[in-house]
Amino acid sequence: MKYRTIGTDPATRREVSVLSLGAMLMGTKTDEATSFAILDRYVEAGGTFIDTSDNYAFWENGTQGGESEGLLGRWRRSRGIGSEIVIATKLGARPLAPGTSYVDNPEGLSAKIIRESASRSLETLGVDRLDVLYAHIEDPTVELSETVSGFADLVSEGLVGLLGVSNHWIWRVERARALAASAGVPGYEVLQYSHSYLRARTDLSELSPDGDQGPASGELLSYVRAQPELALVAYSPLLSGRYVREDKPWEARYDHGGTAPRLAALAEVAAETGATANQVVLSWLIGGSIPVIPLVGASSVEQLNESIEAVDLELTADQRARLDAA
Repeated sequence: MKYRTIGTDPATRREVSVLSLGAMLMGTKTDEATSFAILDRYVEAGGTFIDTSDNYAFWENGTQGGESEGLLGRWRRSRGIGSEIVIATKLGARPLAPGTSYVDNPEGLSAKIIRESASRSLETLGVDRLDVLYAHIEDPTVELSETVSGFADLVSEGLVGLLGVSNHWIWRVERARALAASAGVPGYEVLQYSHSYLRARTDLSELSPDGDQGPASGELLSYVRAQPELALVAYSPLLSGRYVREDKPWEARYDHGGTAPRLAALAEVAAETGATANQVVLSWLIGGSIPVIPLVGASSVEQLNESIEAVDLELTADQRARLDAA
């Protein structure tokens, strides 16, 4: 395994594995025994960065979520896991009632909700401090200053280590970070967005009720390049298996002239390296000019092993140049 440091403050920064494991469906779609086996294999391989949310996975059983955090708490206790494993969770998108969703009934990002939801996650995960806590979705009903101070208070009290943000418009991220800097309090340092090798059509991104900006844009990547202290975590890097599964059609956002050349370059490099297309994508993300931490899911140990092996795949300068240029 390889590692990188996220965060800048010596009191809260952490060294994490360059491959993060998503626990979204653990405890619901992925049963407990299989989930424990996947988590055990990840740690055995040197993985140290696990991702969840307080709303995972409410849509599976019509709940408010919490099943994923609950499973991770049971796994931690059964294995004697301590602070050596960094667990990131999120708040803001938990439905306020079973049978609803984050689109029509989200908990939001008020100072009150931030404190209540963080306290619940601390208890469910069985930890004294949340290593990384993300603002999961936008909440346009609350002033940014209230959200910024609500998160910062948790850091100052030692209840949270690093702050992160996911699925927010970049101008809102910058405004929130500017507010934090002017107040002299901790701000967002970890950004989590959908990002992969294929480029998505930007003309299909519309402002949704939760402020989701869609896959990582050139603007976001430019922002991270200009702010090297930020860490970018890429969820859905393998596009739900579409790189290797012909039975999964491409979404409309990838229906454009740039997709075929990129897939051809990907297939060419995969053939040269003897790796799978998935592994080439992960290696491309990890070793790029903008370092990215891919966040992968797995429904079996075999799927996880494919991703783990990608960490040691070294693309040549020529291969990387061809992938970039396609």
